[in-house]
Amino acid sequence: MSFNSLIFAAFLPIVFCLYWFVFGRNLKWQNAFVVVASYVFYGWWDWKFLILIAITSFCSWWSGLLIYRFKDNRRKAKWISAANIILNLGILGLFKYYDFFAQSFADLFLGGKADGILLHLILPVGISFYTFQALSYSIDVYRGKVEPTRDIVQFFAYVSFFPQLVAGPIERATNLLPQFGRERKFEYSDAVDGLRQMLWGYFKKIVIADWCGMYVDEAFGDIPGHSGAALIGAAILFAFQIYGDFSGYSDIAIGTSKLFGIKLMRNFATPYFSRDIAEFWRRWHISLTTWFRDYVYIPLGGSRCSKAKIVRNTFVIFLVSGLWHGANWTFLAWGAFHALLFLPLILTSNNRKYREVIAPDRSLPNIKEFGQIVLTFVLVTLGWVIFRADNLTQAWKYFSGIFAWNSVGDISFFISPVFLSRVFGIAVMLLVEWIDRREEHGLSMRGIRYRSIRYAIYIVLLLVTILYFDDGSPKFIYFQF
Repeated sequence: MSFNSLIFAAFLPIVFCLYWFVFGRNLKWQNAFVVVASYVFYGWWDWKFLILIAITSFCSWWSGLLIYRFKDNRRKAKWISAANIILNLGILGLFKYYDFFAQSFADLFLGGKADGILLHLILPVGISFYTFQALSYSIDVYRGKVEPTRDIVQFFAYVSFFPQLVAGPIERATNLLPQFGRERKFEYSDAVDGLRQMLWGYFKKIVIADWCGMYVDEAFGDIPGHSGAALIGAAILFAFQIYGDFSGYSDIAIGTSKLFGIKLMRNFATPYFSRDIAEFWRRWHISLTTWFRDYVYIPLGGSRCSKAKIVRNTFVIFLVSGLWHGANWTFLAWGAFHALLFLPLILTSNNRKYREVIAPDRSLPNIKEFGQIVLTFVLVTLGWVIFRADNLTQAWKYFSGIFAWNSVGDISFFISPVFLSRVFGIAVMLLVEWIDRREEHGLSMRGIRYRSIRYAIYIVLLLVTILYFDDGSPKFIYFQF
């Protein structure tokens, strides 16, 4: 089931009413209902996928209890933790990476003939997200950061909570699990703010991402048939497509969770207002970035080691992050590209320079900051071309096409109705997010004093979103990860 479907529009109010008015008086029954509703939500794609998420949930829950039981015997606890990690990553690897590596092996040693060794398994929706969420629990139990829960229903609710099940945020047990262990009360202010955030997420997905995606798909599908300027324009549009799509999902997920008295972590913090690549990665897909920091980068030594090892750790985390996104050499190349962009900042010890929001006390950035934002966006957009391409050959053709400039014909593209219509929607999104860049999401609207203006903005956004809504619209990009 997808957020941008009529089925979800019926599913959400039914679940909301049952959650608060039928099961709200008993915490155990309320948690059990969360699990049932989440499994219905997830099983809507394919009920067979429920077996995998149940196995992941049970093994992580059971391993947490065993790790805690042998907490005084670190060797046994370590082996139990390792076994759970291997099992869950093994399941993830089988479904997501086996055919990729099998085909790569065949290309190198069997002349490309891989029919006899490929499994052709269907990739379960969101498997990377809930696997990492479950793994973080058992690892944190082993590290002593969280005590295991004996309530299996509570743990299953933590892993499968439907708003963030398929595409995050990737929650930590330290934040989300305790919320299922205590009584929840309906808070009107949180619910209203949740609805605002959902509206903003739907606007970004339906009006921005899907609208841009139509032209992006056309450009990548016929590179020779587009001018250099058109390809540049499509690359820019894809940068906003993937942002609108993924951050839109996160906004809808976080906003929906507020309706149920659950608070999820922030996943995006205006990343396209970043002044360098390091700041971009502190603001983009925050839940995954911090996951790799805590469970990969720091265990490798983090930044408390020699420059050479810091460089090594940075390349490891970006390559692994690239591979997490999918079984394709393009994702590894994209990860390596960002590691290279990070390299000058590491060598000059400037990778932690910008930690606060830009221009906190000013209405506009200064000239230097504006130049930094533009340069960072250009570099990120070049990386998105590699990310979006079906393979490295297509990425190379795309870059080659960009430099095949056709003078006047190329320049005219940037004033064409196709490009300008999409730019207008993007400009509205950026303006709103700039105004609320200090807030949790774009429609916080704390900077607008008059209620009538705020409600006018809500109504316009709602009407435009409804106008562009299509029940057969594209699924969220990150469903494939």
